[in-house]
Amino acid sequence: MENKSVNQQPIMLYTEQTPNPESLKFVTNRMNFKGTADFKTEELAKEWSALASVLFEKPFVKGVYICNNFVTVTKELNYSWDDIMMDLKTFIKEYLESGKEVVKEGYQEAISEMEMQQSDIVYSDEDKAIVVKIKELINTYVRPAVEMDGGNIEFKSFDKGIVSVILQGSCSGCPSATVTLKSGIEGMLKRMVPQVTEVVSEMG
Repeated sequence: MENKSVNQQPIMLYTEQTPNPESLKFVTNRMNFKGTADFKTEELAKEWSALASVLFEKPFVKGVYICNNFVTVTKELNYSWDDIMMDLKTFIKEYLESGKEVVKEGYQEAISEMEMQQSDIVYSDEDKAIVVKIKELINTYVRPAVEMDGGNIEFKSFDKGIVSVILQGSCSGCPSATVTLKSGIEGMLKRMVPQVTEVVSEMG
């Protein structure tokens, strides 16, 4: 009964612009999913998120990113936000008010496992310590700012001084993301971790 009352609480939903003109952030007044879930394909959405899966059925939806209290939708280039924003706003609000599952349990564990299997880097003890420090800096200083813009950044690897990160949500394909990466994130990591020589990004 307790869960039902929580699900039935009125949802407040508003939109926020992101640095990526093709992505819009739909922010609510409650936690929808504790963590980050990035859906770039309809196949992944169908497997792990009913909300993302139904959004992908709309012809103008190119990507869905779900994190904490917001959903970032990336649209196809040939659509205008003026024509589709209210449709998305109404749909997301009604879906969340219905109390249906947003992201299936076990998603983050499954994605982490998949990423571990894909990584072929074996770190030395010295590099392990560097990786721990890099992850800590990204989680503490970079991720909160990136989430404000409707996106996410994930550490991928550290190899011979080069840090690889994955950009998700509104940051994926954003014209200003590269500038931020080079001027902000790379500069900070170089200052804080002398072993870092460069930061490169991959789109999530």
